[in-house]
Amino acid sequence: MKRNVDLLASYWTISAGQPHTDREYSPFDFRERVEAAAKAGFKGFGIWHSDLDHVLERRTLPEMKHILDDNGIQHIELEFLTDWFLDGERKKKSDLQKQKLLKAAEGLGARHVKVGDFFQESCPMPRLIEAFEALCADAADHGTRVGFELMPFAMIRTLEETLAMVEGAGAKNGGVCFDLWHMVKLGIPYEAVARVPLEYIASVELDDGTFSAPWSLHEDTINHRRLCGEGEFDIKSFITSVQRAGYTGPWGIEVLSEELRKLPLEELTTRAFQTTIAQFC
Repeated sequence: MKRNVDLLASYWTISAGQPHTDREYSPFDFRERVEAAAKAGFKGFGIWHSDLDHVLERRTLPEMKHILDDNGIQHIELEFLTDWFLDGERKKKSDLQKQKLLKAAEGLGARHVKVGDFFQESCPMPRLIEAFEALCADAADHGTRVGFELMPFAMIRTLEETLAMVEGAGAKNGGVCFDLWHMVKLGIPYEAVARVPLEYIASVELDDGTFSAPWSLHEDTINHRRLCGEGEFDIKSFITSVQRAGYTGPWGIEVLSEELRKLPLEELTTRAFQTTIAQFC
């Protein structure tokens, strides 16, 4: 069995938060979540911006860092920043969110911050390159990396466009977050991921699901993902493709599931870890 793999408990998998509502924060206590994730075997931990705000109402960043360190958590992921490429009031609000996330990234020693778009906004490539370069420069000042999450809901939805933005920005700390779910839904071949230069791979996430569903893609994405090995995706082939690109970082497990949100925390973390690590055996 291969056990020289670090797994990261992505926020939505173990938080029981309700995506795209006013209850995105986790009902589970931060310390309890971290301890449960570590007990299950995770070496990484994800935090969503709404949950960060919620936790900081009761704890400080140094206290959060202490809890993470005490439980052997080595890889911290923060998310999610939108509207960073726009102008006007939305950009002003985005800048405030950015400062919160980057301050937390520095305080917690986060390996990356995930960014993107949920609204298929229209934006010319020169502007995207300029904005991504500026975002990466800000992140570098806080000692972290920026990962653009390629997904069907974003302003760019092809691997070619995404790489054009990242390459155009030329930032050493800027890259792409490759989530298996989105690769499948976008129809991006695994072989194409294997050809991506290693320096452009910021993070990788695993999950499972079905190729088609009776509901919308949005509904499918936020409520019907499955744990690894419980759906139709060829997860092991995806892992092999990413490894061929040279990736050796932590592997996130991101499963947004209405069913899983009902589970007790220990069962949730244990199942998430065991079903994911089994893909590396």
